Amino acid sequence: MEIPVTALSPQDSATIIRFEGGPQFQTKMRSLGIREGKEIRLIARHPFHGPFVVMVDNRNVTVGHHMAGRIIVSKDP
Repeated sequence: MEIPVTALSPQDSATIIRFEGGPQFQTKMRSLGIREGKEIRLIARHPFHGPFVVMVDNRNVTVGHHMAGRIIVSKDP
């Protein structure tokens, strides 16, 4: 099942499938260590469309709500 990171619950893990964005967005995500095939875990989601804190490669990374919505992941049931 392919869903955006914004659909995950805190502490859920999933595998990054693809990005819904242009080359600049993809470059930005990859520079943060967020790449296709990597496992991502949602650590926290701040209220009022605030940023999301995710863990990739044992590092916490903060991404904006809109950006998190463009990271598409696969979550196994």
